[in-house]
Amino acid sequence: MGFKSIAIDGPAGAGKSTLARQVAAALGYLYVDTGAIYRTLGLAALRRGVDPQDGAAVVALLEDCAIDLRHGGDGMQRMYLNGEDVSQAIRLPEVSRYASGVSAIPEVRAHLMDMQRDLARRNDVVMDGRDIGTVVLPAADVKVFLTASPEERARRRWEELQQRGTPEAYEEVLKDLVERDAKDSGRAAAPLRRAEDAVEVDTTGCSLEESLERLLSVIRAGVLA
Repeated sequence: MGFKSIAIDGPAGAGKSTLARQVAAALGYLYVDTGAIYRTLGLAALRRGVDPQDGAAVVALLEDCAIDLRHGGDGMQRMYLNGEDVSQAIRLPEVSRYASGVSAIPEVRAHLMDMQRDLARRNDVVMDGRDIGTVVLPAADVKVFLTASPEERARRRWEELQQRGTPEAYEEVLKDLVERDAKDSGRAAAPLRRAEDAVEVDTTGCSLEESLERLLSVIRAGVLA
């Protein structure tokens, strides 16, 4: 019997990471946050002063940096850049903009996809990102497209930034989110889109508990089918 894979895609701020982590814990699967991998490269570009739109410079940076993904005994994913644990640093707002830029480069996506697919070959996984069900794991056992209104997603992100001690104005958060939606959906390399066989789960107006319950219901029905 092979390993099971759950693909959760959706736009920025839809709650993919939070919910996917909880789904993985409930099912006893390994959680893989693919966005954190791109954020780590984005952080490297930010620190080195590399333009995230400069494909050649970013590819050179990728070859020069050691990006490592590890899971502790608690199943939590940690990201390392050249041996440094950057799991917190990659969550800073400015890193989001760099991550969006570097993730649009085809050579970057191809390079990092091997790391993602290898984890799915060796474990039962819940993997979230922008193109998991369409590109990374097209044969996933269950595909979910998790979404919510832009205003709802911006409010959640705004609250998250407040709690982290890196507050931004709500209007600025909403503006950045709408711009990222446009970039993610319009890029040439693996654009954000719902897989044809994905189940859409809209969590607008739902609490975290309600969202998790809806998501688990969809996933369990698919895995057990």
